[in-house]
Amino acid sequence: MSLTPIDTALEQLMPLLPLITGQESVLLEQAAGRVLAGDCVSPIDVPPYRNSAMDGYALKSTDLGSENIQLKITQRIAAGEVGGQLKSGEAARIFTGAPVPEGADAVVMQENCKANGDVLCVLQQHIKPGENLRQAGDDIQAGALMMAKGHRLKPQDIGLLASIGLESVNVTRRLRVSLLTTGDELVQPGTKLEAGQIYNSNYFTLQALLKGLQVEVLDCGIVADDFEGTRLALLAAAQRSDCVITTGGVSVGEEDHVKAVVEQEGELQLWKLAIKPGKPLACGKIAATQFFGLPGNPVSAFVTFVLVVRPCLLRMLGGTQAAPSTFRVASGFVTPQSGERQEYVRCQLAQGGDGVVSLQALRNQSSGVATSLSQADGLGVVPPYTAVAIGDNLEFIPFSELVN
Repeated sequence: MSLTPIDTALEQLMPLLPLITGQESVLLEQAAGRVLAGDCVSPIDVPPYRNSAMDGYALKSTDLGSENIQLKITQRIAAGEVGGQLKSGEAARIFTGAPVPEGADAVVMQENCKANGDVLCVLQQHIKPGENLRQAGDDIQAGALMMAKGHRLKPQDIGLLASIGLESVNVTRRLRVSLLTTGDELVQPGTKLEAGQIYNSNYFTLQALLKGLQVEVLDCGIVADDFEGTRLALLAAAQRSDCVITTGGVSVGEEDHVKAVVEQEGELQLWKLAIKPGKPLACGKIAATQFFGLPGNPVSAFVTFVLVVRPCLLRMLGGTQAAPSTFRVASGFVTPQSGERQEYVRCQLAQGGDGVVSLQALRNQSSGVATSLSQADGLGVVPPYTAVAIGDNLEFIPFSELVN
């Protein structure tokens, strides 16, 4: 199977993904990161009433027109209070957010007034009707579409939904993901390392990434490098989840059994991406369950997850915003011409003395160096067969677009 460019891989995979149809109602406090199961429409106007945009005095604009107009202050209206009808020649002391009384059509800021007891001297000669007022529905009108089905809720969205009085919202049910790591050399943190062993860091990276997507993670443990054990573990995982994710075992070594099991017990839809790091990515079905087999090297596992698995999981949830935003940033490093694979370079953003921001590639780009992931701000993209010089504009994907 030849190497598949990443854009082609996503185009091929997306139509083959199973969609989660179940939904549930969750309180706003638990809704961040979830995907809306239906359109969200506002039941009210926001603001729900005409109110003052600042501290000052509410009045009739027609009462002004000459210098040092004097009005009688007849009431005081704070936020949360409702004043009475305002007559011509009268003014109401009013505070930001308070309802503007009937009869008033403008607010003069307090800096343009002088008050002496109940007498108000207005220093501003002219004011337009509606000045310093926020009309009902200025922000949101009742019946307006707030967010469409498939929108993934951000923290700021939660506040917006609260502003229209919603206590809960309907979202797609949680995706159940079985997570397995493979390798005889792996042990859990907290265990003393013996000769030939390493700690199972991939599980914790992937668990954290999955938790950020608000999915349910089923820990299926470490699977030994054995065909029959791998087969049984994958079939058991497939029965209890919507998706199975593994790390390791998808390359071409004699101890790499995951790919062989998928081909025997399911369907292999994609193998080997034209990217660096992360070439040995396997996608398909185990039994009838969606499957993603990530490489074993920590950087490769991370990169393939955020670039391929993450958008696929969001699509399975019905999300409509799966692709990350990217930016063009000047390169601060030099590389020789790349090969046939698109390279994702771990970079930091650095600001020079002239204020210009550039990408600085971390020194060690080995797929086994997890330190670079922790230190990087994101991934600089080097297209196939491309040499990079200082100042070249590269596509940059910040981690903030990939890990939440």
